[in-house]
Amino acid sequence: MHNRAMPAAMASEAAGKQGKFWEMHDKLFQDPRALTDENIEKYATEIGLDMAKFKEDLKDKKLEAKIKKQQAQGSTLGARGTPAFFVNGRFLSGAQPFEAFKAIIDEEMKKADALLAKGTPKDKLYDTIIAKGKTKP
Repeated sequence: MHNRAMPAAMASEAAGKQGKFWEMHDKLFQDPRALTDENIEKYATEIGLDMAKFKEDLKDKKLEAKIKKQQAQGSTLGARGTPAFFVNGRFLSGAQPFEAFKAIIDEEMKKADALLAKGTPKDKLYDTIIAKGKTKP
């Protein structure tokens, strides 16, 4: 993780407490090299956050613990940076072209169709697909 990963994650989580996680996420990823404290505050203002609450939440140890737990979980599965993607438990690391996603999704759709054809109920499909999922890379 880079030295601005935690402040960026904290900003997203703090914004999420005001219902604006994705808005902050999008701002942060517009220019990942510009993750200064000043820019993070500017983004918070731009998306209309209550700045006093936002600044307070940036110091929230519970949010920090949540992020560290998520980082540890991702790391055990091989995701040690961003972007990292999982499609039905299949790991895709780094920025990937559309074709890489399409290939995996097409394969997963075939598996899903086969399970449905064998009688797997639609509401149990995802649970069935990931039932034997990996817990380590």
